[in-house]
Amino acid sequence: MQRLRTTVARLRPITATQTAKSQSQARPTAVGGALRTFEPMRSYTASVSAEPFLNGTSSNYVEEMYYAWLENPRSVHKSWDIFFRNANTGASPGAAYQSPPPLGGAALGLANAQVMVRAQPNVEKLVEDHLAVQSLVRAYQVRGHHIAKLDPLDIGVIDFDESPVMLGLKKVGFYGLDESDLDKVFRLPTSTFIGGSESVLPLREIISRLEMAYCQSIGVEFMFINDLEQCQWIRQKFERPGVMQFTLEEKRTLLTRMVRSTKFEEFLQRKWSSEKRFGLEGCESLIPALKTIIDKSSMNGVESIIMGMPHRGRLNVLANVIRKELDQIFCQFDSKLEAADEGSGDVKYHLGMWHRRINRVTDRNITLSLMANPSHLEAVDPVVQGKTKAEQFYCGDTEGKRVMSILIHGDAAFAGQGVVYETFHLSDLPSYTTHGTVHVVVNNQIGFTTDPRVARSSSYPTDVAKVVNAPIFHVNADDPEAVMYVCNVAAEWRATFHKDVVVDLVCYRRNGHNEMDEPMFTQPLMYKQIKKQKGVLQKYSEKLLAEGAVSRQDYEEEIAKYDKICEEAHARSKDKKILHIKHWLDSPWPGFFNVDGQPKTMTSLSTGLPEEELVHIGYIASSVPVEDFTIHRGLSRILKGRAVMVGQRVCDWALGEYMAFGSLLKEGTHIRLSGQDVERGTFSHRHHVLHDQKIDRRICIPMNHVSPNQAPYTVCNSSLSEYGVLGFELGFAMASPNALVLWEAQFGDFHNTAQCIIDQFICPGQAKWVRQNGIVLLLPHGMEGMIFSAEEFAVRQLYDCNWIIVNCSTPANYFHVLRRQILQPFRKPLIVFTPKSLLRHPEAKSSFDDMLPGTHFQRLIPDSGPVCEKPEGVKRIVFCTGKVYYELTRERNNRGNDDTVAITRIEQLSPFPFDQVKVETDRYPNADLVWCQEEHKNQGYYDYVKPRLRTTVDRTRPVWYAGRGPAAAPATGNKAAHLVELQRFLDTAFNLDAFTEQS
Repeated sequence: MQRLRTTVARLRPITATQTAKSQSQARPTAVGGALRTFEPMRSYTASVSAEPFLNGTSSNYVEEMYYAWLENPRSVHKSWDIFFRNANTGASPGAAYQSPPPLGGAALGLANAQVMVRAQPNVEKLVEDHLAVQSLVRAYQVRGHHIAKLDPLDIGVIDFDESPVMLGLKKVGFYGLDESDLDKVFRLPTSTFIGGSESVLPLREIISRLEMAYCQSIGVEFMFINDLEQCQWIRQKFERPGVMQFTLEEKRTLLTRMVRSTKFEEFLQRKWSSEKRFGLEGCESLIPALKTIIDKSSMNGVESIIMGMPHRGRLNVLANVIRKELDQIFCQFDSKLEAADEGSGDVKYHLGMWHRRINRVTDRNITLSLMANPSHLEAVDPVVQGKTKAEQFYCGDTEGKRVMSILIHGDAAFAGQGVVYETFHLSDLPSYTTHGTVHVVVNNQIGFTTDPRVARSSSYPTDVAKVVNAPIFHVNADDPEAVMYVCNVAAEWRATFHKDVVVDLVCYRRNGHNEMDEPMFTQPLMYKQIKKQKGVLQKYSEKLLAEGAVSRQDYEEEIAKYDKICEEAHARSKDKKILHIKHWLDSPWPGFFNVDGQPKTMTSLSTGLPEEELVHIGYIASSVPVEDFTIHRGLSRILKGRAVMVGQRVCDWALGEYMAFGSLLKEGTHIRLSGQDVERGTFSHRHHVLHDQKIDRRICIPMNHVSPNQAPYTVCNSSLSEYGVLGFELGFAMASPNALVLWEAQFGDFHNTAQCIIDQFICPGQAKWVRQNGIVLLLPHGMEGMIFSAEEFAVRQLYDCNWIIVNCSTPANYFHVLRRQILQPFRKPLIVFTPKSLLRHPEAKSSFDDMLPGTHFQRLIPDSGPVCEKPEGVKRIVFCTGKVYYELTRERNNRGNDDTVAITRIEQLSPFPFDQVKVETDRYPNADLVWCQEEHKNQGYYDYVKPRLRTTVDRTRPVWYAGRGPAAAPATGNKAAHLVELQRFLDTAFNLDAFTEQS
C-alpha cells in the first residue's frame, strides 16, 4: 500500500504542471510513462466507486489507483491490475465480478474482487497514444542515424533498406498520433534523457530534441547492445540538452589542430606535387579526432597507446599526432638519399614510429607507437592488439587502464577484409583481450574506384563491429566540433566499460586513390561535387570568426607559424646524414643489443642443461602439483609414462618440449604458447593444462610450478583463426626480446590462411623496418611449399638471415633449438616443421646425454652407422629432413644397404648449413647425391635444396631426386594410395642403378 501511495504522490506534481497551462483542464493521466489529459475518467471512476464491492472507496482514490496502474501495472495490487485490464476490454462498471480464493489479507480488502468492467471507448485511445510516444522515442534511438546529416557531400551513398524512415513532425501519424497532438504534454519515459531536468514536454519539443540528439552531424547506433547500463550511458551522452558545448580555449585548440592537419598536406603538395603520399585531404579532422582520443585517454590514466593504420593520412598522423620530426619525414621524399644503416627500407607511408613525449593538455608523459604496416591495410590490426596485450602484461595492467590501442581503418577495407572480423572476435577472449580498442574509420565513401553498393552487403562499412556489441558513432567529418565530441565519448566509453567502440568519420577523398590518380574516370558525379566543396578548415575558421572566437589576425598568424616550421624542417631534411631507418622503429628494445655499452658478441652459449635439472623438470611434467585434483584415467597413464622415461634418462617429443620450456621459465623467460588446441595438443601429446574431472573449470598448469621464482607460463587455446591469431602473437613478440612467443598451427598447412602475416611481416620485417622478432611458428606435418630465405656466406649467417627454418627429427634437437632461440644474442623468427607421427614414434626419443651441458642444436646430423667405417665404399648419400628419415632407415635395414647408403639429416634448412654439407660430401667422395622428401616435388624443399647442394659441391656432381611427383593437392586422401606412393619413392631412393629423373 505504501508503494501505491508513493507512486501516486509522485504523479501529483504533474497535475500542477497541467493546471498551469489551463485551470479548467482535467488532470493528466500516466500511461507507460507518458501523460494525456483525462476528463472522461472522472465520471467513470465515480460510477465505479459506487459499486458495493469497493466498500465506498472514493472516486478520487480510484483515480489515483488508475494513475498508478498506468504508470506501472505492477505497482498496484493484482486485483486492481485485473480490474483496469478488464475495463479496457469493454465491460461496463460493476457488470460482473467473482470473488477469488482468499489471498491472506491482501491490501484494501480487494483480494476477493475480480472485476470485469466495460470502459468508455476513449480509454484504449489514451493507452495507445501514450505508448505511441514511447515508440516514437525508441524509433529515434534505433533509426535516427538513418536521417542524420552525416555526408559532407550530401549525395547519400549509404544504401539503407527500402522501407521509409518514419521520423519527423509529419510522420507522427505512423504511430497513431496526429498533428493535433503535437502541443499536448507527455511525461518522458525513463529510457530517454532529452528532458534534462524536465520530466514532461510537449510532443513537438520531444521530437525537436530527439532530432537534435540523433539526426544532426552525429548518428548513433547502439540499440542492438543488450546491456541496459551501457545503453543508458550512451543515451545520457547524446540526449541531454546542451551536452555538445565547448569552451573558447577548446575551440581555439581545435582550430590549431585543423590548421596543422590541413597545412601539412598543402606543404607536401607544394613541395612534391608529383609524389604519391596518400594525403588526408577530405578528412583533415582525423588529426584532431585522434588527438582528442589521446588527450581524454591520458586524462583517464593511460600511459601508452599503440596505433595501427593503413597508408592514407599516415604521414600526417606521424607528423601531427605521434610528433615525428618533420625533417625525418621530408627527407623520405628525396630519392637521392640513401639510408645510413642496414635494411632495404619501405615506402614512407608504410613506416612506423615510437615516441615518448609530454601530452600538453594533461601535462602527463605518454608513449605513442604507430606500427609499420604494408599495403595489406587491415593486416596490422591483430599485430597492434598483440603488442598492446604484451605491454599490458609486462606492466601488470590487468584491466587495460594504462595501455590501450587505437586502430584506424578505411571504410572499404573495414567492411571487406576478414581479419577485421577475426580481430574483433579476439576482443573479449581472456588471453587476448586488450580491454577495449577505439576504432576510427576514415569513411571515404569509396574504395579505390569501387562504389559502396558493390563493395559491401551492409548499409554501413562498420556493421561488422556489431558482432561484439560495440557502439558505433557516425559523424560528419566536416563538423570538427561534432567529431571532437564523439571522440571524447568514445574515449570515455573505453575507459568506463573497457570494450571496443567505433567512430565512423564520414568524409570524402579530395584527390583520387593517390595524388597521381584521376577519380573522374569512375566517379564523375561525386568528384564534381568534391570540386565545389569548401575545405573543412575554411568552413570551421569562418564559423569561429563569425562567432568571434578568434580574430582574423590570430588565424593568419597560426597559419604563418606552421608554414615557417615546415620550411625550416625542409631545409634540414637535405642533410644526407639524417636519414636512418632506425629512427622509424615502432618497437625499440633498449639495452638488448649491448652489454655495458658494447655490442653483444656473436658467440652462442651451450643450450644443454645439468642432468639434475632435466630430472626435476621431467618429474614436474609427470605430476599434478595441486592437492585433491582428479585427472582423467587416460592422462594418469600418460603422466606415469613420462615418469618412466625420466627414470630411463630419455625423452619423447612432448617431454623434450617440456624440458625446454621449464628451463627457460626457471631462468626468468616468459613463455606464451598460443593456437588452436595447444593446451592439450592437437594430437593429445602435450597436456600442459590439466582439467579436474569433478569440478568444472578447475585447471592445473604444472609448468607454473617448476620453480618458486620462475617466469609465468601462458598457454592458451585460441579462436579458430590463423590470420588474426598469428598476427596477434607476432605483435606480442614485438614488445620484448626477453620472451619466447610461440604460435602452433593445428595442422601445418593451416598456416596458409595466415600467409599475409608471414609474407608481409615475418619474412621481410627486419629488411623493411630494421625490426627483429623472435616469434616461433610450430607447423605440424611440414608439407608447406616455397621457402623465401635470404642467404649470405658469412660467419654471422644466422644473424644475417631473415628467418630460421628447421625440421627437427629428434626431441633433443627440438629442445636445443627452442633454448637457442632465447640464448642467442639476437632475435629471428623461427619456423619449426613439427611432426605428427614422431610424437609417439618409438625411435624418435633422445637420451639425456644429448641435452647435457656442452651440447648444442645440430644443424645437420650425419650418419653414424657402418658407412663411417669405409666411407670411400659408400655409393650414395641420401640427404633428407624431418620424419622421412625414419622411413628411410627402416627401408635401408630391410634392404641390407647399411654400408653402401649414407642417410644425412639436414635439420636446419635456413640458413642452409653449407659448411657441414661440404664436410659430408667430402667424406664420401664416390657417392651420388640424392635429395629425398615425402612431399610432392612441387611442394616440398627440393627446389630450395637442389641449387644449394650443387653449389656446395661446386657443380661437380649431379643431385638426384627421390620423392613424390608433382601434384596439385598435398595428399592423396586414400591410405592405400599413400602407401603405394611411399614405397615407390623409397624404391627410387635405394635403387643404385637408376633414377626417375636427373636434376
